[in-house]
Amino acid sequence: MLFRLLRFVLVLAIVASAPLSLDAAAQGLDQAASGMVADQQKILQDLTTRTDNLEKKIQEDGDDDASLVDIRLQLEEMSRGALDSALAFRPRLSEINARLDQLGAPPAAGQPPEPDIVTSERQALASEKAEINAVIAEAQNLSIRISGLIAKIGNMRSELFRNLLTKRYVLSDALSPEVISDANGEFTGFYKAVSSWLAFAFKFKFQAVLAATLTALSLAAVLFVGGRRLFGRVFEADPSVEDPSYLSRLSVAFWSTLLPTLAVGVFLVSTVFFFNYYNVLRGDIGVFLNALVGVIAVVFCVNRLANATLEPRLPNWRLIPVESGPARWLVRLTTAMAVVIGVNYFLSVVNDTMGSPLSLTIARSFVATVIVGIILILMALLKPFKATDGSWRPWPAWLRYTAVAIGLFTIATALLGYIGLAIFVSLQVVVTGTILVTAYIGFLSARAISEEGGFANTSIGRWLSTNSSYEESALDQLGLVVSVAINLMIVLVFLPLILLMWGFQPGDIEAWGYKLATGLTVGSVTISVTGILTGIVVFIIGYFLTRWFQGWLDGSVMARGKVDTGVRNSIRLAVGYAGVALAALVGVSAAGIDLSNLALVAGALSLGIGFGLQNVVSNFVSGLILLAERPFKVGDWIVAGEISGTVKKISVRATEIETFQRQSVILPNSNLINNAVGNWTHRNKLGRIDIKVGVAYGSDVKQAHAVLLEIARGHPLVLKNPEPFVLFTNFGAAALEFEIRVFLADVMNGNIVQNDIRFAVLDEFADQHIEIPSAPRAVVETKTHEAWPIDDDKIEVDFAEQEQAKAEAVAETKRLARSGRRIRKPDPD
Repeated sequence: MLFRLLRFVLVLAIVASAPLSLDAAAQGLDQAASGMVADQQKILQDLTTRTDNLEKKIQEDGDDDASLVDIRLQLEEMSRGALDSALAFRPRLSEINARLDQLGAPPAAGQPPEPDIVTSERQALASEKAEINAVIAEAQNLSIRISGLIAKIGNMRSELFRNLLTKRYVLSDALSPEVISDANGEFTGFYKAVSSWLAFAFKFKFQAVLAATLTALSLAAVLFVGGRRLFGRVFEADPSVEDPSYLSRLSVAFWSTLLPTLAVGVFLVSTVFFFNYYNVLRGDIGVFLNALVGVIAVVFCVNRLANATLEPRLPNWRLIPVESGPARWLVRLTTAMAVVIGVNYFLSVVNDTMGSPLSLTIARSFVATVIVGIILILMALLKPFKATDGSWRPWPAWLRYTAVAIGLFTIATALLGYIGLAIFVSLQVVVTGTILVTAYIGFLSARAISEEGGFANTSIGRWLSTNSSYEESALDQLGLVVSVAINLMIVLVFLPLILLMWGFQPGDIEAWGYKLATGLTVGSVTISVTGILTGIVVFIIGYFLTRWFQGWLDGSVMARGKVDTGVRNSIRLAVGYAGVALAALVGVSAAGIDLSNLALVAGALSLGIGFGLQNVVSNFVSGLILLAERPFKVGDWIVAGEISGTVKKISVRATEIETFQRQSVILPNSNLINNAVGNWTHRNKLGRIDIKVGVAYGSDVKQAHAVLLEIARGHPLVLKNPEPFVLFTNFGAAALEFEIRVFLADVMNGNIVQNDIRFAVLDEFADQHIEIPSAPRAVVETKTHEAWPIDDDKIEVDFAEQEQAKAEAVAETKRLARSGRRIRKPDPD
């Protein structure tokens, strides 16, 4: 009774405290929701303030393309922050909507009222939802505003680029005598700036300058010496080779341009880095040094490319079949054009840094563009080819006229005052042309390497063939991988350089790279390069782990456990298919693909299975049944219809059978499930073979029986138990028929045993004078008549013979009549 009373009191306490606990929980949720709303409102306010500041900066720096790109990057980051603020409420909104659905609509008029706690909870949820929707609307408005600013920046940059190309300058002021004095003053200022920095650096930063220089030189020495030792055969032409292949010439031209240029670029960049690291550079000197580094890199790259493709000293390694003299002139002219463009760029940086007058800038650009145009015309007018009669021939007409047209266009635009357009065209001819030619040679090299036997003919392929166990097929596959890697490297290296040359800023490339990495939206589908690469990497790792586990399970566990070969094969295949399927699912999930979205694809596949893939699915299911039931295994001798042979491989679609003529037969698994299949070695290899022998009538039958039984018992491969026996099977038409029946431990040796026993029977029957009859064969002789020509003469002869026979018959009848004899009739048959 006491326990019942205590239980009743406890129930009352729980019922009384339930509303309080619900209220406390609701208050806790309200506080958490209010805190989230306040935090996101604070974030949005900060983003709005930053947006206002950047909008003002757009108006201030509207003429600076690099500054506009930097502002755009900041705006894109802020836009993502605003979207993240809006998405932060998605889980809470889902909870609120679910709870409101559970509570239902408020009771209509005339219906019983609902409890107050339900009404208050619905009102609280609706109020919280309204606050969250207000914050989301604010985030969306901010995102729309930021998108508008980004579009405005794009329009401003396009306008700046058009103004740069279409702005016309007055050449009278630029070509006046005052330009000489301005240039003299500019040179004096530049000399003073550099000399003052050198004096400061050697007086106060001598140890830092020395350390930075030595470090850069050491790195350069390591790159050049180590690179020459490791890759000397790759980018150096061998003078001893008289007739190098086209692939070798392409590879040498490409790598002799790319690798040394990268080495020089690393050296120059490391020099600037260490100078900055040791605080050696001043602000203006740092700008000058960065520009000088870029100029040196471009000139070096152009010179290397010209020497690699033309090879003035080694005609047999030349990609373009020009004569040696014109080749040297082409290298000189190309390098001179790169030097002119590089010096012009360096002087433009100096002019911008030191605030030079506009007339000096116009004069410098005018001279540079005119020189570039003249060099292009000279290169077009050059005659690089020699005919068989010794005369010199020019370039092809299309190439010659194109170069002359570009040169004349550059000079004409400069003379008309469009200096920006002339500089842009000159820069594209030199720098972009160099990049495109190098990339094109790289693509040709990659294509040549990917061809059958191409990689094996390279120096690396020959080294691998000599020092490794790679076969030709493996080298071809490796060549495909190398070809893909080279193409990918060319795109990643040269595409950004071309974009930079065409007026894009590094920020543009950074933004595009970020979009590709995080996700590119096409319609309603978001493609993420990072996600796809992650999924591929995860699948590859899962695939190799599956193969390793298969090998370990088969070679270590099942081999030591003396598991049957067929069982091992079935388990290995099942583990392989399961592992690859699991790796594919994990890879798809890692790639960010929602598997629930594949329902439509699954429906389409089921429809296809219902119509066109019935046989495929039937064979697949049959393969699974064969692997599970194991009616036969690898190595078994089976007979399926007219096919008899050894099982070599069982897969989920078909089974490979090797006949005794060494023919591989791929048999669908459904045929093996639906039809009768004989297995000679299902449980063991024990089997019986039968050999038929005929004995002539009149022979001693018991003696023949004894001889045959003795021969069967005497063979070493015939089992003693079950014992062999000889059966007198039939009285044949031409012989007494016997049958030797013997059992073998391995029925696969049946042909050998049959062969031995037949030879033994011939020998023993010959010794015992027992005859093996042979059925007589009738000889039919065909009687041939001499052919007579079918014509009128033959008809006349036949008619004359018939008339003569009739006359003789009449004469014989008359003769018999005169003699009084009676003519006898022939006897009946």
